[in-house]
Amino acid sequence: MAAVAHSNVGLMHATMAVFNAWCDRMPVLLLGATGPMDAAKRRPWIEWIHTSRDQGALVRDYTKWDDQPGSALAARESILRADWIANTAPMGPVYVNLDAGLQEAELGKVPAPIEAARFRPAVAAGADAGQIAAIAAMLQAAAAPVILAGRASRDPAAWALRVQLAEALGAKVVTDLKIGASFPTDHPLHAGAPGIYAIPESRAAIAAADVILSLDWVDLGGTLDAAFEGGKVTAKVIQISQDHLLHRGWNMDYQALPVVDVMLSADPDQVLPALCAALGPAPAITARKPAPDLPALTAGPIVMGQLAQALAQVTAGHAVSFVHLPLGWDGAFWHFTHPLDFLGSDGGGGIGGGPGIAVGAALALKGTGRLPVCVGGDGDFLMGVTAIWTAVHYRIPLLYLVANNQSFFNDEVHQERVARMRGRPVENKWIGMRMDDPEISLAGIAEAQGARGFGPVTSADQLPAVLAEALAHVEAGGVAVVDVRVEPGYTPAMVASLNRHAGEKK
Repeated sequence: MAAVAHSNVGLMHATMAVFNAWCDRMPVLLLGATGPMDAAKRRPWIEWIHTSRDQGALVRDYTKWDDQPGSALAARESILRADWIANTAPMGPVYVNLDAGLQEAELGKVPAPIEAARFRPAVAAGADAGQIAAIAAMLQAAAAPVILAGRASRDPAAWALRVQLAEALGAKVVTDLKIGASFPTDHPLHAGAPGIYAIPESRAAIAAADVILSLDWVDLGGTLDAAFEGGKVTAKVIQISQDHLLHRGWNMDYQALPVVDVMLSADPDQVLPALCAALGPAPAITARKPAPDLPALTAGPIVMGQLAQALAQVTAGHAVSFVHLPLGWDGAFWHFTHPLDFLGSDGGGGIGGGPGIAVGAALALKGTGRLPVCVGGDGDFLMGVTAIWTAVHYRIPLLYLVANNQSFFNDEVHQERVARMRGRPVENKWIGMRMDDPEISLAGIAEAQGARGFGPVTSADQLPAVLAEALAHVEAGGVAVVDVRVEPGYTPAMVASLNRHAGEKK
């Protein structure tokens, strides 16, 4: 992906999106500009405020590389190198800043062409046969192996190799909702359901493991800390990842190094073919978990599970791709059986990123036969709603469901937890968080962007008819935004995890 930011002010506005891409290890080539470095050539006021001596410093802590080339010849090489670095594992965003004076300077002559491929050599980080054999032997000797299926490509072949690996070992598999789908959640070997934090079934599987294989898992140290309740990690841990290469050294935020027994600095997708071959074939498991047990669509206030139920009914027969999911979504609501079923959300927890992420993913899915569906919060929607105009303008079909609890509820949970810890009135947690006096017309705001707005839907029995009408609009190539009033709340597992990490007083 390539994007252009307007000078320093545009880059400052884009920093949260850059951080999200860095956390999700997504390749982004970001081009920017600064006013002329030659101060004598700057126009009054406008180029003074749009000039920074070291503009790349704004994003240097969460980009792989940045550059400010000094000539036209250097600029083309810089852009080729930036694209190569961004797309080489571990992938991530890069930034190239172009001097406005340089952009306006005349070329003395047309430069000779260059061989672009020689500036972008293919790089594959795998493992040698000895390393593969040692890891395979360690896994085969395990009585209770567990696979932490972390970041994965969208390649169905890579997905199939993860399934083959788990079946060859009879290993339990854990996934989460901080990243896109990486293993079928309806597979009998999948432990529990994916969540932002590991749910009790997942934590129990990890705690009972004697060997843990981490495939580029996000926050390995935090996950092990939760599973082993802050105690000693008794399992042997194998880490296959290049994640450490993008951090400024090991620290307590990334606790993998102190508890890793075998460290393989490689892209898991490059290692899995050889590892599966070393383990040998195993009978495929055809059994699958039953469909999610969701609440009935009865008249009355809507809970998130009813939204999932109505969506499942209305989209039956469609290949749904969730392009964003809210914190209140329970991973047990929906089975992911293909790498495109869930593309991930905002890797860095970027508030307001949902609309832009949803529209960008919907653009990538356009023409693939997949139905892009976003389920996002109301606060997130309001912060980035103008992205909806972009989808309408460029005819990008998208079904956007706003799970509207009329609050920045994520912070209400935090305020309640802190109030209990400090002995303050819990009933004040809503102050500065609620958005209900007056109510905000989310459907009206969507209509103002050119989309079809629906709602507010306030009773669960109304959902199927409204969602069916919205889907028909999307199938015709439009953008539909549905305001669904949901009861505030998080999954019990998420609340329990938040409370435990905060040391909340009982």
